[in-house]
Amino acid sequence: MPLDLSAIGEKTAPHPYPYTWKETVLYALGVGAKRDELDFLYEKRGPKVLPTFAVVPKLPSMITAVQRLGADLTAIVHSTERVRVFQAFAPSGTLWSTATVRAVYDLRKFATVVVDTETQDDQGQIVATTTSSILVRGAGGFGGEAPPRDEPRVSVPKGVLPTFHIEETTSPESALLYRLSGDPNPLHADPELAAAVGFPEGPILHGLCTFGHMLRHAASGAFGGDATRIFEIACQFRRPVWPGDTLVTEGWLVETSKVVLQVRVNRELVVGSAWASGNL
Repeated sequence: MPLDLSAIGEKTAPHPYPYTWKETVLYALGVGAKRDELDFLYEKRGPKVLPTFAVVPKLPSMITAVQRLGADLTAIVHSTERVRVFQAFAPSGTLWSTATVRAVYDLRKFATVVVDTETQDDQGQIVATTTSSILVRGAGGFGGEAPPRDEPRVSVPKGVLPTFHIEETTSPESALLYRLSGDPNPLHADPELAAAVGFPEGPILHGLCTFGHMLRHAASGAFGGDATRIFEIACQFRRPVWPGDTLVTEGWLVETSKVVLQVRVNRELVVGSAWASGNL
């Protein structure tokens, strides 16, 4: 069924997300936080909240926007993600998120849906914004525009050794844990469903879980171990990751406030065109 392009530009109703420190800690654990990151895991220390927690409250509104297009949720693949944080998340409270489909591009077999979200606190202050690109399999060929080619790509400096290199092996249960933060897609839990849609190896890890790991690694390698010093982070998902894989994150300091990133598994690039900005 073709996508309903009349939904482009429509803003969803605000979606409330009430939360306590338990939700922020659950998210941190879901993206691999360890005991030496206790500031993000212990309520007596706040807790501090990882900036990429922004993807949790915005998810229902983003899904609503994609559904408004008539997209089959079993046919979607996360392509890119960008998070910008304007103020630190409180350890608890209520957040309100809205989503707007900015554009739908035609890739012949696929359609690319670009969704912007905005998350505010109870005082109406913007806490974070996100931009996501979603591939919808089988929804292309409708005669629409191709994605713009003039957007700058982030590239790893050629012939330059990385500023930092971090390896972390994910838990075999990592997808089962991460899905408790609001993304219960059975693709990340059900072996039979995963095999039916082309993943005989089993359920894959959420791209946004890898995204959170990358944030933690960037914080450790370039931001003095404090992820709250990062105010913007973005990436393109290149290949699937499976729970139990070892993530290898490398970063290059290219500006006074920016680090270029990439993530590999078994020497294959799984996350590229990635970067983080903040107070180095």
